[in-house]
Amino acid sequence: MATTVHGASIMNPSKIRAGIPRTIFRWIHIVCGIPIVGYIYDSPSNTHYYAHSIRYGFLPVLLLSGLWMWKGHVVRRLIWKRPAAQLSLQLPRHENGRNIRGLEIQ
Repeated sequence: MATTVHGASIMNPSKIRAGIPRTIFRWIHIVCGIPIVGYIYDSPSNTHYYAHSIRYGFLPVLLLSGLWMWKGHVVRRLIWKRPAAQLSLQLPRHENGRNIRGLEIQ
């Protein structure tokens, strides 16, 4: 039997690495939020020096990383456009052969 780390088998590293993208997006989100806090709380006479980088660099990255952490599963489904038949096969079935929505699955 293989040794486990946090409930995941060492023989199957995909379960161990499942949280790494979320951690990366979380740190990107935190790091891009720091200059925005400085932009908000700095004196208005100094903000014009880095306003362009905040508006067109840090803020879009902050918004996209937050969207990805919040609704990444929906964004991935919209980007890669899996067929509806493939999505319906993932729904759990009842004993009568129908999925939760009551649709027949071939």
